[in-house]
Amino acid sequence: MFGFERWWVILLILAIVLIVYGPGKLPEVGGAIGKAFREFRRASSDLQDEIKRGTSSTNDPSDGSTESRPSPPATDVKPTDTKA
Repeated sequence: MFGFERWWVILLILAIVLIVYGPGKLPEVGGAIGKAFREFRRASSDLQDEIKRGTSSTNDPSDGSTESRPSPPATDVKPTDTKA
């Protein structure tokens, strides 16, 4: 997936980050990047689970129902423009 053919690019980016943020801010930056990666992975996994549940429920209804029920119409929607 990610090759180490261009290891010098990663080293250059890390050196620039160290110069810009300094050694005192580096743990904070690393923590923020780690938190962003965790949130991205969680959202990605939630989306994949939702897609799997959606495709499995349409292909194989295990609850006995043969068709899905539509959601009720929204009652709190107000028109913004009455001129039509």
